[in-house]
Parts: sequence; C-alpha cells; structure tokens
Amino acid sequence: MALPVETFFLHPEAQGTLQQQIQQMIAQGILSGRFRQKEKLPSTRKLAAHLGVSRITVTIAYTELQANDYLVSRGRSGYYVSENAPAPPEFALPARRLDAVDWSRAIGQRFAGGAALTKPQDWNRYRYPFIYGQADASLFDHANWRLCALQALGQRDFTALTTDYGDQDDAQLIEFIARHTLPRRGITARPEQILITMGAQNALWLTAQVLLTQRRRAVLEDPCYPALRDILSHTRCHVTPVRVDHEGLPPAVIPASTDVIFSTPSHQCPTTATMPIDRRRALLDRAREMDALIVEDDYEFEMSFLKPPSPALKSLDTDGRVIYVGSFSKSLFPGLRLGYLVGSEPFIREARALRAAVLRHAPGHIQRTASYFLSLGHYDALIRRTGNALHERRIVMEKAIADHGLTIAGRGAYGGSSFWMRAPEGVNTDDFARRLQARSVLIEPGHGFFAGRTRPANFYRLAYSSIPAGRIADGVRLIAEELQSAP
Repeated sequence: MALPVETFFLHPEAQGTLQQQIQQMIAQGILSGRFRQKEKLPSTRKLAAHLGVSRITVTIAYTELQANDYLVSRGRSGYYVSENAPAPPEFALPARRLDAVDWSRAIGQRFAGGAALTKPQDWNRYRYPFIYGQADASLFDHANWRLCALQALGQRDFTALTTDYGDQDDAQLIEFIARHTLPRRGITARPEQILITMGAQNALWLTAQVLLTQRRRAVLEDPCYPALRDILSHTRCHVTPVRVDHEGLPPAVIPASTDVIFSTPSHQCPTTATMPIDRRRALLDRAREMDALIVEDDYEFEMSFLKPPSPALKSLDTDGRVIYVGSFSKSLFPGLRLGYLVGSEPFIREARALRAAVLRHAPGHIQRTASYFLSLGHYDALIRRTGNALHERRIVMEKAIADHGLTIAGRGAYGGSSFWMRAPEGVNTDDFARRLQARSVLIEPGHGFFAGRTRPANFYRLAYSSIPAGRIADGVRLIAEELQSAP
C-alpha cells in the first residue's frame, strides 16, 4: 500500500516554486523518519489532485528526488523511498529532570507494585515456552476469524460496528451466550442477567467494586490468581486468604464474618484442583449460613478433554448468591479481552452502570466478530482441535516429567493446559526461572500466587498451551538438569 495521500501537505509559508516545495516536503518526511525506506509514495496523479497542482509538477519533483537518491522508480509500480536515502538522525532521549510536584503526596491511591504475573513479550522466540495463557498460532483458526471480522465490517452490521451502546451490549452475542454457552455449564439466564466485560479480570474488578467496601470481608483461595489479590486490595476491604487442598477451597474454614467468597471450583488457579460435587454443595451451604455471596471464576472449562467438565457451581445455586465469571479470552486468544458476568438483575444493573462510567462498553466490532465466530460453529471446531492438541501434549509432558523425576503438585482431573509443580525445598524458582531463560526455557515461578510474607518459593507452573509436542521432552530435560545443578 502507498503512503496515505492525506499525510502530504504544503506548508502555507513555504518558499520557492511548487516543484521545490514538493521536493522539500518529501525530503523532510524522509529525514524525519516519517517516510521509511521501501515505502511506496502516492502516484503522481493522486498527489497532484490532493495538492491541487499539475501532475507534471509532481512528476518533475519525483524525478529530482530520484536523481538525488531519495526515491527510486520501479517500472509501472511507482515511486518508493530509496534504500540509499539519507537515514534520519538519531536523537538522544532528553535527560531526566525532577518535577516540581511531590508525587508521594499528590498520588491519593496506589495501584503499582502488585503481584501480577509478567511474561516476556517475545515469549514465542524462546524454544521452550512453558508459559500459560498464550495463543498458539498453529492451532488458531486465522482464516475463519478473518472472515468473521470482515463480515462484521459489512454494511449489514454497520450499526453494530458504529453505534454507541451506552450501557448495553451486542444483542446477538448476548443471545448466543444465553442460549448456547451457559446451558453447557448447566446455567440458565435471561439477557438482562448477562453483562459483557473486557475479559475475566475486568469482570472480577467490576464485581469487587460493586460488592466490597472497607467494612466488608472477602475470602480468596491461597494460592490464587495474583491479579485478584491486587483487585481486592484496591477496594480496601478485609481480605482473608484460605489455603486450598487437593479438592480446592475447604468451606469449613471460611470465617463466619465473610461477605464475598472468590473461588475457582472447576479448575483451581493455579493448582488445577477440581472441587467435587459434595464440596460444592457444602460451599453453597456455608455461604447460605453466613448470607455470603460467591464469585465463581469458571476459567478454562472448555479445556476438559479428559472427561466432561463437572457442572458449574452456579448451576447448583438456588438462592441467586453465585455470580459467574466467564471469558472467551482464554479459549480464543488473550488479546481479545472479551468476558462476561452472569448474576441476579440487581447486581448486573450496578455492574452495568459502573462499566458504563469507566469504559462504556466493549468495542462493537469485537463483539459482533466474536458472535459470528461462535454462532457459525468455528469456535466449537477450534475448541475440539485445541483440546486434541493439548491432550497429546499432556501425555508427552506427563511422561517426560516422570522420566526425569520431577514432582507434580497439582494436575487437573478434567484437562486444562498446565501442571502445578514443586521443586525441592530450598530452591527459589525465581532464580531458577532466570537460569532457565538463559537456556531458552520459560517457566512461571509460583511465589506470586501465594498470599502473606512467608510465601513458598519452590513452586512453579509448567503450561503446554504454547509449545509444540515435539519440543516438550527436551524442555523438561533442561528443567531437570537445571534442578540437579541448583545450589
């Protein structure tokens, strides 16, 4: 594509002939780095019409620039910025200077410095990326996602693309969630009980803001999703971490003063434990005794390739006290940022108003594209293909882990995409991860999942969602070798 003709304009105070002004305009664009080597310039006809000059004037200017090696002509293709064009100068960054503002006093609330997990942005350049939650380009259905995006850009969907939904959502997407997605989890809901969010994390934030105050108490699992702990700290509520066991969150030890319980019963994060039906009923009974609410994060239920997933906790709820969090970002790709909340109408009404005040609504084009991808069957096909691939990788990884004597601390009963691992006592997996990174191996240290000042340092997570099956055994071997040489 040629550079947009709209970016070319003659300065009203420029000196010289029109031909000279055009030459100067293009040369300055190249010298400033705005026009880069090998980029195509607008045709002489288009630029002449845009600038309101004769075509011959533009042609002569291009010819002079070509003679000075700023441009190169490629037959009938047009003019391009030459590879020999002068390179734009490199400017040093301005030196740091102290503000007159005392930011330690000016900042009223602090949000930085939490325990959120970080991953290298170039993770896919590593040969053995055992990191969680990244999309695998070899599995994703690029072609059909592109077709759905193009369909959502069509004239028929002009309103869905351009409208300001205010506090509402794409009715087509809401209908699909109500009629197809939720029934698979045993949940029935009306459209007014569903709210689209910018991913599960945004859903958790909205929920915490609506339900919690400085006087209320929240219980969360320990270990847990680190960003949830940060979200709860922002509400300034009282937070009680409850250590999970091999069946997830134990209801009996939840404090009686609890107002809101955050849980991942189907696939505990990060241990991958699945809460049995009896314990789910016990959790509901415990919440009923305390008149507490439960926030169920049902992440990764689609990756149940070993056997069908157990019913969602919300499907067992007859009181309306369970608020359900779902997401398409985990099953499609994390950059999608599309999730949803399901709850009683009074709660959804408040969450909808808060979302509207902060970001109004998720982009209409993204909602409609996802709606087409879901309703046309592409999503289900992708889930089947991904599940088969993850099943194969899991078998390979389990064998490699056993062959090298590594210790699994938690494995999902229904599937999933990761193992929760335990290194020997005394191993700090932060240091361990840095040494492995130098060998092109990425793992996730586990201490950030835990609460408190005395967090275990010898846990780590190995995911297989982004690594080909053929590389898993070698990657696990390197992990085992590094563990054996650990100080």
